[in-house]
Order: sequence, then structure tokens, then C-alpha cells
Amino acid sequence: MAKIKLTKNEQKVQKDALKMYQRYLPTLTLKKQQLQSEIRTIEIKAKEVRQQRVELEKEFQVWIAVFGEEEAFKPEMVTVRNIRKGVGNIAGVTIPVYEGADFSRGDYDLYSTPLWIDMAADRMEKALSLDLEADVLDEQVRLLSKELRTTSQRVNLFEKVKIPEAKSNIKKISVYLGDQQVSEVVRSKISKKKIDQRNAAALLAQAELAGKGAEK
Repeated sequence: MAKIKLTKNEQKVQKDALKMYQRYLPTLTLKKQQLQSEIRTIEIKAKEVRQQRVELEKEFQVWIAVFGEEEAFKPEMVTVRNIRKGVGNIAGVTIPVYEGADFSRGDYDLYSTPLWIDMAADRMEKALSLDLEADVLDEQVRLLSKELRTTSQRVNLFEKVKIPEAKSNIKKISVYLGDQQVSEVVRSKISKKKIDQRNAAALLAQAELAGKGAEK
């Protein structure tokens, strides 16, 4: 803790700082709670998307096996040409939003490949789209988690350091200024008493001189 000046000006500085910390702390706490809630929601959604991907993959394998021509479809027949992303904002954090993707299909001989290849390619595009959506959701969680760490640090700083420190400083300065005021009053009384004593002694001396003059 830095050494503080025990003055009225410093007392005002510390009181103003305390008001600021107490004003912003509820906002930071609310932001922290909002981020925690949003992260949980996105994590649940990402889990659901990945579960859809798993179910689609199972269905895909069963579906291909029915035709008995598993080797006819190659994953490289479908590739991602472009990922479309928008921009969102949660608690002041800019995040990417998945809006879809464009795919390319490799050339294949329509006469030599099974009729179901096109349908398989459609399913592959859906599977890839789910993967891409999950990746974007992961990126949202990463960005929001980073902001949550920063916000949590600020909340802890205000709650555990800045506010107690400001209160302690205010109390320390108040005690010191109070002691100074008491000391000033005591010194003033002592000074007044000494003056009264000197005045009394002077009056007594004058009275004695006057008495001696009368005797002559």
C-alpha cells in the first residue's frame, strides 16, 4: 500500500475514489454474471450441435451401408469454399456469428457413380456445416471467457483491494485529523491558561506596587 498524505485534501481524494469504486462495482458484477450465463448457454448449444453431428454421422454410415457401396463416396468430393460469418455483441464483447457456408463439389462421372452420391454429398455438406457452427461457437466461448477473466479480476480488485484500502485510508486520515484537532484544542487551552496566569500575575504585581505606594 502506498503511503498516503494525512491531509483533508487526501481525505477528499480517497472519499471520491471510494464512491467511484462503489458506483462501478454493481455494473461489473452484473456484467460478470451476464458473461457467465451467456457462456453456459453457448456451451450447451455447442454440445447440442456436436451431438447432431454425431447422430448425422451414424445415420450417414448406416444409410451408405444399405447401398453396399461405401467406397463409392469420398469425403473430398465436398469441400468448403466460403464461411459466412456475421458480427454479434454480448456484454460489450464483439463475437463472430455463424451464418452458413458455401461448398464446392468435386467432379465425378455421373454414369460411373451411384445415384445416391448427390444425396450423400448433401449430407456431407450438412455435417461440415455443423462442424463449422461448433467451431464458431467455440470461438464465442473463448472471447467471452477472456472478457470474463478480465471482469472477474476487476471485481476482485474492487471488492478485495480498492474498496477496503480506500475505507482504511479514510479512517486513518480521519483519526489523524481528529487527533490533530484535539491536540490543537488542548494546546489552545494550555496557551490560554498560560496567558491567563501571566495576566493574573501582572495584575497581582500591579496591585502589590499600588499597595506599597499607598503605604508611603
